[in-house]
Amino acid sequence: MWNAQWAQEAACRGRPDDLFVQGAEQNRAKQLCNACEVKAECLAEALDHRIEWGVWGGMTERERRALLRRRPHVTRWHDVLKPAREEPERGTDRQTTR
Repeated sequence: MWNAQWAQEAACRGRPDDLFVQGAEQNRAKQLCNACEVKAECLAEALDHRIEWGVWGGMTERERRALLRRRPHVTRWHDVLKPAREEPERGTDRQTTR
């Protein structure tokens, strides 16, 4: 389920210095994101607000810029990422009701 209070649940909460790094250290930051339950919400925030620095939602600033260039028509990433985030849960519900 989409978490509107995602910042309070983030794996990086209280560790902002770990996310604003350069070079190879970004890979360590991305590993922290990959284990995070609110990764999609964080990425939507960064993309919607065009945040230029740091690792957000498992993507570096360079990766986010590339994604924004590939999908210039997207005006609200929340609307793109929310259904993708909730899809596995809907699939589980379907299986349990059969």
